[in-house]
Amino acid sequence: MFLSPHVHRLHRTAVVVLGLAVAGVAVAALRVDQGKSNVTIVFKQLNVPVEAKFKKFDAQIDFDSGKPEAAKATIAIDMPSFDLGDPEYNKEVLKKEWFNAAQFPKATFVSSAIKPGAAGKFDVTGKLTIKGKTADVSFPLTIRKDGTSQVFEGTLPIKRLTFNIGEGEWKDTGMVADEVAIKFRVVAAQ
Repeated sequence: MFLSPHVHRLHRTAVVVLGLAVAGVAVAALRVDQGKSNVTIVFKQLNVPVEAKFKKFDAQIDFDSGKPEAAKATIAIDMPSFDLGDPEYNKEVLKKEWFNAAQFPKATFVSSAIKPGAAGKFDVTGKLTIKGKTADVSFPLTIRKDGTSQVFEGTLPIKRLTFNIGEGEWKDTGMVADEVAIKFRVVAAQ
């Protein structure tokens, strides 16, 4: 049977749209429960551990436990929401020498791969951007069920100087250590 070129193009378009729709069903976007989720950092100042939190962040997670290799995650952290527990310290870390939050109000992580790893964990790789600097990062991720929700937990170790966090006199790692652990717990459901 002969089909006109116009009908043939419509048929191909319909097949492509149907394929994309089916692919979209395979990995479903999850809704993040902000009240049960958190992002904190731990670092040492004068060799004393300090923990602080980000009060605002947005996470977009597409995850199907049956197809983890198709998973995607994007996290955007609101840098001005950083809370050290003291208003004066909070103002200080937003300055140019630290987060430069006026110019770089968001830090982002975008996954490039999520693969099954050892001991029931997943190995995550992606790009982390803080203060306009982007670096390839990787970390282990634990995913567990909690009722109808999934809980994503992990710790991402970074070096603050890689991202120019702490410029000028603050580059001295004797005052504030270079090593920083970004800890997160994201609770999400369909």
